[in-house]
Amino acid sequence: MSKPTTDSDTASTWGRRLGFGARPLLLVIDVTRAFTEEHRPLATGSSELIAQINRITGAARTADIPIIFTVVAYDDPDFSDAGLWAKKIGTHPDLLAGSDGVELDPRLSRENKEAVLVKKYASCFFGTDLSSRLNASARDTLIIVGMTTSGCVRATAVDAIQSGFRPIIARDAVGDRWKDAHDQALYDLNAKYADVIETEEILDYFGRIDAQAS
Repeated sequence: MSKPTTDSDTASTWGRRLGFGARPLLLVIDVTRAFTEEHRPLATGSSELIAQINRITGAARTADIPIIFTVVAYDDPDFSDAGLWAKKIGTHPDLLAGSDGVELDPRLSRENKEAVLVKKYASCFFGTDLSSRLNASARDTLIIVGMTTSGCVRATAVDAIQSGFRPIIARDAVGDRWKDAHDQALYDLNAKYADVIETEEILDYFGRIDAQAS
C-alpha cells in the first residue's frame, strides 16, 4: 500500500524555482485590440494590465533586453488556416489579417525596431521561428507578459520549458477574461512549468543586468 502524500512531499516535488538565466528576452503576447477593447467579444479588462506591461518594456529597453510582441491573425477568410481550432472556438472577424482587431493596442509602448511575431495558434512557438530567434541570440530566459493566462500565455510557457528556455511569468502583467481560469493557470504553471513572480522582481533582475553592462 502506498503512503499518503504529505505537505513536505508536495513542497519538495512541485513549485521549485527555475531562477533567472543570464540572457533574457521579453515576450509580450497578444496585447491586441481584439483582446483589449471592452466592446469586442473576445476582450477582457486591460488598462491596468497594459500599464504594468509598459513598466516592464520600459525597463527592458533601459537594460538593452530585446522585446518581441506577438499577434494572432488569420489570412483565410474562412479561417481554414486556423485548422481545427476554428471549429473549437469559432471564427471571429476581429482576428482576420488586415482588421483593426489584430493591431497592437495603441496604449501599448512599442518601438519601431521591436519585432512583431504573427502566430495562428496558442503557443508562440508553434508554427513560428521563435525558437530559432532565441537560439540565434543565445537567449536562455523568456520573460512572459500579456494574454490570455489560461490560453496563449500558458501554452507558450509549457513550450518554452520543453524547448530548454526558462519561462518567467509576471503574475501582475498577464490577464484573462475568466478570473477562475487565470488563477488556476497561474497556480498550475508555477507548480510545474514556470516561475510565476511579481513585476518588481523582474524589474530588479533587469536592473542588475543593466548595472553589469554599465
